[in-house]
Amino acid sequence: MKVKTILVSQPEPKIENSPYSKLIDKQKVKIDFRPFIHVEGVCARDVRNQKIDLTKFTAIILTSRNAVDHFFRVAEEMRFKVPDSMKYFCQSEAVAYYLQKYVVYRKRKIYVGKRTFQELSPLIKKYKDESFLLPSSDALKQTVPDTLDTLNISWERGIFYKTVVSDLSDLRDVYYDILVFFSPSGIKSLLANFPSFEQNETRIAVFGNSTIDATTEAGLRVDIKAPTPETPSMTMALAKYIDEVNKK
Repeated sequence: MKVKTILVSQPEPKIENSPYSKLIDKQKVKIDFRPFIHVEGVCARDVRNQKIDLTKFTAIILTSRNAVDHFFRVAEEMRFKVPDSMKYFCQSEAVAYYLQKYVVYRKRKIYVGKRTFQELSPLIKKYKDESFLLPSSDALKQTVPDTLDTLNISWERGIFYKTVVSDLSDLRDVYYDILVFFSPSGIKSLLANFPSFEQNETRIAVFGNSTIDATTEAGLRVDIKAPTPETPSMTMALAKYIDEVNKK
């Protein structure tokens, strides 16, 4: 079956000329964007109930912009003035630049990884005498605590925000040729909103091994996978698939 409509389970990209825009223009398909999950903050009282005392920590490990937002939100709710001496270990440049929303960048001790958490770990290990806090969501990749445990450092995890299933009830009678997912949480949201969902002719595109596993474990068929050596991005995988099926 030819592809005419696609639903991407993420917010619409804010940048101009995104790869999705090029896909729309080239393939003449309709692409809608709708987050299947969203983030809700955990209140300061619940953070305290986790036995998290912000005054104990000399360094913060930040894996995402959500982690940045919710660390400073909780600090404000607790009336904790983050000291100028606090060290920040950011998983990527994007996270580090986002810190400028809260701190004067040039005056702070900020250490930046390249992209993955494993690439950040040597920097953390270099400062093993610090006391580290990892503000995270409830849906943290297991590789993060596993990696920290190997570094022989003092660290604690605090759940500062949670990943929550979005209400998609308005999509009940709307059908798309392809549904695109980037996380197991997206698959969880699909089934939570539509427990009687039947895939039939709907194609499912997934990014990453954990999302592939969640899709197959849910009894759904994976039609499009990324990344692969040939298609390292989701938009490339979609374009390749559409080229193949729309020619028929």
